[in-house]
Amino acid sequence: MVFRRILVLMMGCLGCADQPTEPNDNLQESKTVVDESAISTTTTCRVRLSDGRFLAYRERGVPKNKCKYRIIIVHGFGSSKEMSFMASEELLDVMEIYLLIYDRAGYGESDPNPKRSVKSEASDIEELADQLQLGSKYYVIGVSLGCYPAWSCIKRIPQKLAGVALVVPFVNYKWRSLPDDLTKDDYRKQLSRLAIWLTRYTPGLLHWWLTQKLFPSATALEGNPTFFCDKDLDVLKNTPGYQLFTQDGLKKRRVFDSLRRDFIVAFSKWDFDPLELSNPYAQNESSVHIWQGYEDKVVPVQLQRYVAQSLPWIRYHEVPDGGHLLVYDTVVCEAILKSLLLGEDPPLYRPKLAS
Repeated sequence: MVFRRILVLMMGCLGCADQPTEPNDNLQESKTVVDESAISTTTTCRVRLSDGRFLAYRERGVPKNKCKYRIIIVHGFGSSKEMSFMASEELLDVMEIYLLIYDRAGYGESDPNPKRSVKSEASDIEELADQLQLGSKYYVIGVSLGCYPAWSCIKRIPQKLAGVALVVPFVNYKWRSLPDDLTKDDYRKQLSRLAIWLTRYTPGLLHWWLTQKLFPSATALEGNPTFFCDKDLDVLKNTPGYQLFTQDGLKKRRVFDSLRRDFIVAFSKWDFDPLELSNPYAQNESSVHIWQGYEDKVVPVQLQRYVAQSLPWIRYHEVPDGGHLLVYDTVVCEAILKSLLLGEDPPLYRPKLAS
């Protein structure tokens, strides 16, 4: 039972989306956007980084050369560039928004990075933006585990960020400024420690457990109310084609190894503590936002509120009935865009803190 709970924590609690796919041999390799006059959803495009790796991406919204806002979306654990971000095409057109969603290293159709680190994630974003000529400044939206690359961007390339939104960002229990009295009774802390140990020291056993068919493993997550609120469960039940992980997918060692490396980097000790960051935008030239679901069972609202209180320069938004899967809610996604780009602060999403 304990082993199953550890695996469930690893697999489900860090940004759920469709299963990443194996690379396609018929990819178009590109150093610029394929078609500046129209955005195609049928061709997979990739850019080559300075170290020789390729990153795959897709585009939504207004063409890059006609847009007003350029946004890079960073997917979470076990996801890909095919992730859902449910802002309507109508809103993207009206606000003249260009969205760039890419496969992080080792996911989907991007090459793995055996030297993955918190720093390398920011470097990938910076180089991707430079290759695709997104301009001197652009926006970044990180989702769940995909927020550690966003934190790294805030730390390393703040001058290139027009704004950042951290959507249901995970919290690393190894951040040294996180007080023990806030986390000592949080079962997720102990599970994450055990999960890191298993992932780091017993990868063969972990791979076998996730792909064997004698006992339930990966499928133990789906519909589990321990880790998902009612609204999240509705998403899991009603989203067409929604799946977390498949045993067939995890049998591919490339997929498993990429997930394993991503998990280890995210939950190991970083080279900086986000809670100790000073405001990089003292002149309000850019803004940073956190979006948290009050009913989120993956990242407790108390932890997120502490993060926001520790960094008062971050604008904190709380969705009263929201869980961890906020990006599947069109109303919330459009509110995220309007707050990030226009500075809107809807009263509905202001946290109701005890006085």
